[in-house]
Amino acid sequence: MRFSTSEVARATDGKLHGDDIEVDGASIDSRSIVPGQLFVPIVAERDGHDFVATAVDAGAAAYLASRPVDSVVAPMIEVADTAQALMDLGRAARARIPGRVIGVTGSVGKTSTKDMLAAVLRTTYRTAASERSFNNELGLPLTLAGAPDDAEAAVLEMGARGVGHIALLCSIASPTVGVVTRVDGVHLEMFGSLEAVAQAKGELVEGLPADGLAVLYADQEATIAMRSRTQAQVLTFGRGPGVDVSAGDIALDAQLRPSFELRTPWGTTDVRLAARGEHQLMNALAAAAAAGGVGVPLDAIAAGLAGAAVSGLRMELDRSAGGVMVLNDAYNANPTSMNAGLDALLAIAAGRRYAVLGVMAELGDDAAAAHRQIAARAAAAGVTVVAVDAPDYGPDAVHVGGVDGALDALSGLAEGDAVLVKGSRVAALERVATRLLDS
Repeated sequence: MRFSTSEVARATDGKLHGDDIEVDGASIDSRSIVPGQLFVPIVAERDGHDFVATAVDAGAAAYLASRPVDSVVAPMIEVADTAQALMDLGRAARARIPGRVIGVTGSVGKTSTKDMLAAVLRTTYRTAASERSFNNELGLPLTLAGAPDDAEAAVLEMGARGVGHIALLCSIASPTVGVVTRVDGVHLEMFGSLEAVAQAKGELVEGLPADGLAVLYADQEATIAMRSRTQAQVLTFGRGPGVDVSAGDIALDAQLRPSFELRTPWGTTDVRLAARGEHQLMNALAAAAAAGGVGVPLDAIAAGLAGAAVSGLRMELDRSAGGVMVLNDAYNANPTSMNAGLDALLAIAAGRRYAVLGVMAELGDDAAAAHRQIAARAAAAGVTVVAVDAPDYGPDAVHVGGVDGALDALSGLAEGDAVLVKGSRVAALERVATRLLDS
């Protein structure tokens, strides 16, 4: 989105030093500057002001600053706090989008739901969407500032590290639609309890206007109870009876892609997803409900879902040169998504099945029990668990250290075997998948 530097100064309560020129979008990373962007130096573990010169050399047209920066020749907007100024710029960008700003949150599935919803909306509206998992107080305003000037809709992923965070994001984004996928006991080290997770996620529906729309997962009490926290219209999705958006005649093909009959208040149609795994069905229903609620025709919803690709490291299914099926779902992990990964592995026609699993992080006091339950379930289904630097999986797993240890444990793989690779982001187990496919 294009702003003059004087407009940036007004939006951020800053002071312009230098020429009044135009900037297009913003970045906080000097390594990925697109020429013409505004550079916003964030003060965190490293001070972004130290990289202003690098950003300007890479093409940044202007920059924000909360302290003096030497030897940089470019317009500068002096602000009290650069992170706060970025949020204020996000608010100014949001004000230019006429409507259909959709927030997506939940413990699991929010990035895939965001990806699907963006693909569906783009069949009908000029749409901006969060990149990857840009879902915090920095990523969300960057998404808004990077929206096209003629944007008609925006899809914004909203994450939370505690109670109050999503309320802050809503104060920036002013969403008209809120989607809550599911509430689970993830990140309990930060939240402390499932009730606190639900309280935080429900801040999205509390932030909706009375003429807005809340899209809620109906198969879980923690989410459906959020209808009492909003004055907006409510649409539900799920498998249970009486939901507004549901699926029938569900089937998986050999590539794990679901097909189903989409049932909505606007009619029924057949859908085949590009995304893999039966768990993606709920994400697709959430996207369909939100899209239908803002006027996307039913045939366009089906077409958008059929072409929607989800972000990387999520259910990527490939065959190695030796004929081994590798299911790379290494982006992140918690008990719900880990069970979904095992379901997908078991749905693959295979000889032997292996699950290379990393730690499920931030589970708090339930961590050891959660890991053992996953390993026990896998073992009962005939899946060999290879636990990489994750002792909590217990006696039902083969325990190894590092990527090389995992590959050694898998040295007996043969054509027709299948391997799931999954763990929290800190484990970075996509390295195992890459080397299995390259070997």
